[in-house]
Amino acid sequence: MIVEDEQLGRRRADYAKETISRLSSELNNEFGKGYSVSNLEYMRSFYLIYQDRFPQSVLGKIMNDTKPQSLIGILENPFHLSWTHYIQLLKIKDEHERQFYEIEAAQGNWSVRELQRQYNSALFERLALSKDKKGIKELAEKGQVIQKPSDALKSHYVLEFLGLKEDTKYSESDLETAIIDKLEHFMLELGKGFLFEGRQRRFTFEGDSFFVDLVFYNRLLKCFVLFDLKIGKLNHQDIGQMQMYVNYYDRKVKLPEENATIGIILCKEENRTVIEFTLPENNKQIFSKEYKAVLPSKDALKKQLE
Repeated sequence: MIVEDEQLGRRRADYAKETISRLSSELNNEFGKGYSVSNLEYMRSFYLIYQDRFPQSVLGKIMNDTKPQSLIGILENPFHLSWTHYIQLLKIKDEHERQFYEIEAAQGNWSVRELQRQYNSALFERLALSKDKKGIKELAEKGQVIQKPSDALKSHYVLEFLGLKEDTKYSESDLETAIIDKLEHFMLELGKGFLFEGRQRRFTFEGDSFFVDLVFYNRLLKCFVLFDLKIGKLNHQDIGQMQMYVNYYDRKVKLPEENATIGIILCKEENRTVIEFTLPENNKQIFSKEYKAVLPSKDALKKQLE
């Protein structure tokens, strides 16, 4: 009604702010709290962005009905998040990005805090960096769809919730312990379909024991996902070690109906040349990904995406 009646359909607020202020006071008096000036501004923005989801016949009834209570139940709700979620989404200017976070928040049952965290960690940009224009459009229309190993990966992982400082020393054991202590947060950062299977999984060859740092299973990809944690720069021995882990799981652990194991080396610094010349060109199983101990710059990632 603010947009269609007070503004005669115009998209800019060209009437004095005291009009909204007076309306806020009248609505609070009649219906109770919840109609602050800022909330009315959000309501107007919400309508301008999402008005296409309301059938015009219902909008007409809303505009003409003098008994708002009678409207309850006549419209199937096209919105699946709380009002507080939508206030956060309204702050996102890019339509594709906003639509992506709405889909992911609804599918993942994110709290408002988790929605804020995923936005601040530039989840959309980190997923979009590995996709072409068609893939970015699909992200906005469908969210993150997991069909092949690369779909489950981000350009890098953000682990600011571990509380590790960029300029302090810590061991790989410290990193692993911090992840286990914040396992729920880590799994949310990994993305869809991940189930925790164990840490320091041991297997033995001819008396020599080897340990996989973290083992997950992805129910969407139907495969094991192994993580090896490295606090330094990636080298070719790290890749060879992960290749052995993946081969072992493929030959000794996975069931015939399950898909090939994925190995991810989570390191502080990648070495793309080493990766290029160590792994085969058609590699689909072993990946190296950097982790960041602090939140990335969204502006820098947006420029990189552009």
